Parts: sequence; structure tokens; C-alpha cells
Amino acid sequence: MTDSIMSKAATMEIPINSNGDTGTLPEDDSLEQDLQQVMVSGPNLNETSIVSGGYGGAAEGIIPTSSIKGPAVRYNAEFNKRIPVKGLGSNMHHSSSSSSMMAEEATRGVAVEKLETVKKWGLNTYKCTKQMISERFGRGSRTVDLELEAQIEVLRDTKRKYENVLRLARALTNHFYNMVQTQHALGDTFADLSQKSPELRDEFGYNAETQKLLCKNGETLLGAVNFFVSSINTLVNKTMEDTLMTIKMYESARLEFDAYRSDLEELSLGPRDAVAMARIEAAQQQYQVQKDKYERLRSDVIIKLKFLEENKVKVMHKQLLLFHNAISAYFAGNQEQLEQTLKQFNIKLRPPGADKPSWLEEQ
Repeated sequence: MTDSIMSKAATMEIPINSNGDTGTLPEDDSLEQDLQQVMVSGPNLNETSIVSGGYGGAAEGIIPTSSIKGPAVRYNAEFNKRIPVKGLGSNMHHSSSSSSMMAEEATRGVAVEKLETVKKWGLNTYKCTKQMISERFGRGSRTVDLELEAQIEVLRDTKRKYENVLRLARALTNHFYNMVQTQHALGDTFADLSQKSPELRDEFGYNAETQKLLCKNGETLLGAVNFFVSSINTLVNKTMEDTLMTIKMYESARLEFDAYRSDLEELSLGPRDAVAMARIEAAQQQYQVQKDKYERLRSDVIIKLKFLEENKVKVMHKQLLLFHNAISAYFAGNQEQLEQTLKQFNIKLRPPGADKPSWLEEQ
């Protein structure tokens, strides 16, 4: 009896007429329309039925599916809008907003860092400029190392003189190269005339041999002079220049050190309240940093000046001996001594035409 009562109650909840249509409830109408739009056709469903009532209900509640025809599936945008999807949109929005916030924070951090760097640079430049002007007008004090500054001045004067030697040696090389080329052309001309002038064959022949010998000795001397020029160039434009770059860094550190030292002295003469004491403590820290940097670069300059002097003496002793022996042997006409000089200093001459590319490189 209980089953019959529940069957009747279930049957009464969804009234169906004799044609299988539901009642006039708006919810049922919309459900049926959606079912007709989504499930409209497919495999043969003649044996399938939809029962509106409970088990044991009346036969009027059976809807035959053979009456439903049409394509298998049809998309309905309005139906999809009725199904809410919870959590997906909020999570996507939260992740995108968090990523954008992280990007903004990173950009803001980089901007703040750059701003602090520019601020420190501007403050340091202002203090150094103020110190430089004070020194130039004789109002400010500067740290002086008389012995070191004397060595630096000697180095700069030595560099200027060596640059003059290098310029003159290059000029000598160019002039001598042109002379050797002229001797070579003159020897070829004498040799050609000795073949075409029978009455002066011997005279032209002697001169041709002499010019060829001078040309050969001249090429040997050019090898020695080029080696001399290359060594002087390395000494002046690399070794001395490297030391002078360290000296420039040392002088810049000296100026910064004096600028922060003067700043600390001015603050020490002022009031001693809480704000002033904080500024004095910060200035003391900056002063210590600049002092350490100044002393480190000063030590580097002293070491480099010492090694530069030793290297300069060694290099110039060798190069001046080479230059003297090569020039003396050439103008004395001593070919053997000239060649021996090149062997002594391990100088190898390039064979004629070595500067020209090979036929394979030309291809």
C-alpha cells in the first residue's frame, strides 16, 4: 500500500496529458525545449521510452521517442549560459591579478634601485666638484704624497719622451723603406742596361750587384728597426698606459677621499643633536670606505711603478743594443755582423712576398 501511495504522489508531481505533453508549468516547458534542442536525433531509439511517473505508473506517461527527429546534436548558446561554472573565472582572475601585481612590484623595485643609484652618483659628483673647485681656488685642503707624485710626474715625462723616440723611429723606418725600394729598382735598371749596352756591360753590372747587396742589407736592417719600433710601441702604449690608467683611478679616489673628509670635518664642527649625530655617523662610514679605496689604489700605483721601471730598463737595454749593432753593421758594410745581430736577438725576417696572399687565399 505504501508503494501505491508513493507511485501516485510521484505521478501527481508531473502531470502529463494523453499525448505525452507536460502541463503548463514554465519550468517544464523550458526543460522540454532544451531536451528537444540537445537530444533531437541519433541512433534508433524506437524501443526507448521516457517514463514520467514512478514504477507501476499509468500507460499515459510513456512518451515514444520515435516522434523525435532531426540532427543528432545542435549547439544552443542560451543553454550553455544557464549552466553556471563556479570557481574557474575567479581563479583565472586571481592568478592574472597576482601575476600583474608581481610584475608591477618587480618594475617598481628596479625603478627604485635606479633612482637610488642616480641619487648616490649625483651626491658624489656634487661633493667631488665642490672639492675640486675648492682646491683650484686654494680654499680647500688636499691629501699630498710628495714622493709618489714625483714618481708619477717622472713617468709622464718619460712617456712623452719615449713617444717622441717612437715617432722618429717610425719616420726612419718609412724613409729607409723607401730608400730600399729605390735601390731595388735602381739595381734592376742597371742589370737591364748591362744586357743592352755591351760597351758598358761591366760597369752597369758592378753597380747592379752593389745595389742588390745594399738592398739585401737594407731589408735586414729594416727587420731590426721594425722590431725596435714594435717593442717601444708596446712599452709606451700598453705598459706605460696601463700604469697611467691606474694612476688616474688613484687620483679620482684621492679626490673623493678628500671630498668626504671635508664633508666629515664640516659636520663635526656643527651641532651635536640626534639628527646631526646620525649624519656624522653616515659620513664617517662613507669616509672610511673612501679611505680604504684610496689606500688600496695608492698601493697598486706604487707596485706598478716599481715593476714598470724594472721592465723599462730591461726592454730598453735590449732594444738599444740591437739598434746600435744593426745600424753600425749596416753602415760599415758588414753583412755577417748584421745577420749575426738578428740571430742574437731572435729576429726572423719575412721572405719576399710573404705579405701577399697565396693563390689559394685569392680564390
